[in-house]
Amino acid sequence: MTFTLTPAAEKFIRLMLRADGSPGSGFRLVVSLSGCSGLAADISVKRGPEPGDAVIESNGVKLFLPTESRILLEGVTIDFADTASQTGLVFRDPKATSCSSHGANVVQ
Repeated sequence: MTFTLTPAAEKFIRLMLRADGSPGSGFRLVVSLSGCSGLAADISVKRGPEPGDAVIESNGVKLFLPTESRILLEGVTIDFADTASQTGLVFRDPKATSCSSHGANVVQ
């Protein structure tokens, strides 16, 4: 499984873990297909992985990913946007056919 986590996304996840987590906590990312822009996600900070979750570490950030999420994130770049029009994780999927957002979807 290969996906890219940008420094901005990594920073956002670290802030979430610091605010809501305890030592050993991870960031659970449940990704699903959504509309013409590709992906949507349910995010949460968890003490440990749920059954079936893979634990992926990237630069010390622990992610808990269910099977479907791992499949959908193949080749995706996960970024973070904080602009006047959007705030949240942004998924840039080169495989997605976009209506108007160039394959990006924001999760707030």
